[in-house]
Amino acid sequence: LSVKSRTLLSTDILVCSYMNFQLRHVHLDLRLNFAVKEMSGWLVLDLLAARPGVQTLVLDSHPSLLIHSIDCKVPGSGQDAPVSLTYRVDPFTDYGSSLNISLPAAAAKPNRMFQITVRYTTTDGPAIWWLDSELTCSQSRPLVFTQGHSVCNRSFFPCFDTPAVKSTYTATVRVPDGVTVLMSASRSSYSKQDRVFQFSMEFPVPSYLVALVAGELQHVDVGPRSRVWAEPCLLSCAVNKLGGSVERWLGVAEDLFGPYLWGRCDIVFLPPSFPIVAMENPCLTFIIASILESREFLLIDVIHEIAHGWFGNAVTNATWEEMWLSEGLATYAQRRITTEAYGEAFTCLETVFRLDALHRQLRLLGDNNPVSKLQVKIEPGVNPSTLMNLFTYEKGFCFVSYLSQLCGDIKRFDSFLRAYISEFKFSSVVAQDLIDYFLGYFPELKDSAVAQREGLEFDRWLNGAGPPLYEPDLSAGGALTRPVQELCELWAGSDPPDPQAVATFDLSTWSTFQTVLFLDRMLDQSPLAHGTQYYYYHHCYYCQYYCYYCYYHNC
Repeated sequence: LSVKSRTLLSTDILVCSYMNFQLRHVHLDLRLNFAVKEMSGWLVLDLLAARPGVQTLVLDSHPSLLIHSIDCKVPGSGQDAPVSLTYRVDPFTDYGSSLNISLPAAAAKPNRMFQITVRYTTTDGPAIWWLDSELTCSQSRPLVFTQGHSVCNRSFFPCFDTPAVKSTYTATVRVPDGVTVLMSASRSSYSKQDRVFQFSMEFPVPSYLVALVAGELQHVDVGPRSRVWAEPCLLSCAVNKLGGSVERWLGVAEDLFGPYLWGRCDIVFLPPSFPIVAMENPCLTFIIASILESREFLLIDVIHEIAHGWFGNAVTNATWEEMWLSEGLATYAQRRITTEAYGEAFTCLETVFRLDALHRQLRLLGDNNPVSKLQVKIEPGVNPSTLMNLFTYEKGFCFVSYLSQLCGDIKRFDSFLRAYISEFKFSSVVAQDLIDYFLGYFPELKDSAVAQREGLEFDRWLNGAGPPLYEPDLSAGGALTRPVQELCELWAGSDPPDPQAVATFDLSTWSTFQTVLFLDRMLDQSPLAHGTQYYYYHHCYYCQYYCYYCYYHNC
């Protein structure tokens, strides 16, 4: 973290004492027990004290973790044997607890590496989802997966559960016969006889991007660095829908933003009980299987998660108060990729659909609602996940689009984003880091004081509630959006629509986005009861963002 980032984060609401330590590496050694739905084993943290005299290590934890013992090794201190440590678990919020560990004096010396080993067992925590066989697609074997975003992984393993801290990690996972394990890392070895999988993530990642899935999983390679994983009954469908597209999308993204840094770009399709649509775990995107019903939604969501390989995973928001640094930039990058791969009209249609949803949410919440700010203040005890909404995606996208417009040439902005990734890769940043780098990259914009331009001030963008101060020109999608609006006007008029006029619209040629945009706009003009409209736009932010699936699957 930069000095600027540390200063801005000093008042962040966290339980862990990450500012006092440097986390170098995490190792997990776990045994999965499907019969009792438990993971048991140990966690090893390689740490250095960042300040002299630190006596306590505080980790984020969760009441669902049963801590059995904690010990410490300080290599080179004359006490190479592990020393048992005292600890206590204190309540924190409804989404976690604090694990307070008393350190020996030898571990408190700055720049001396020491290891903390925590032996523990997981129970029923929010990060770990055990599915009985009846809840899987094949209904033949159980399955387990983890979902760490935003602050759930503290119920997977004790950690510094903040995006400000990154480290490499390794894992050893022991499973019953017939179970395949995948993680957000490269598989380094596998013993069929012992049923032991080993993984290694050589690049630093935040705790929320450590992910695991285990079950009856098979794969097909769909490119030189990508494969599709799924239960056997889903695999052929998933492969047919994706084909060789993943490598194509990766190539376009690399042309725009620089090399893909993570080696593998695999995708695993999970049962419909997966709690979100997709998750950008490095090396292995998790995605819900029900999205296979729509080629367009599948395309958009996979490309969005690929974009996170640069924006969110390589360069990460240092605080959950600025999630737009991940989601807004990834949404912009996603749309640059789709523009290059499928044309500007397609991208404009998808953007119109999303911005319609943004303004619909604003009408429900009101322009002055603080959740519409890009920088949202997280109050004590508030789960950051509850503040994830369309604004982090779409208002963030509009701000990034405004920065691009200031450059006068979208290719110049592509070059800036490549440089930004190169400068900050594998680190965590705050919004001011992005803005300062932008103004330094384009000194003529800094000299013309664009950050203080009346009505479009950067501070107002970040801290002001309400709609975006600028929206990009989407007229290139007019050929696709005009028929939608014309049909809406026919249906929403005061008189019944003329059947002959309606028949002139060939809906068989419409894309999914056109159909859903039409349904959305009809609902906007319809006198449906409030309860019906609320059902359509479920309170969950994921369903607001992917409202088609909320409506279609009654989720």
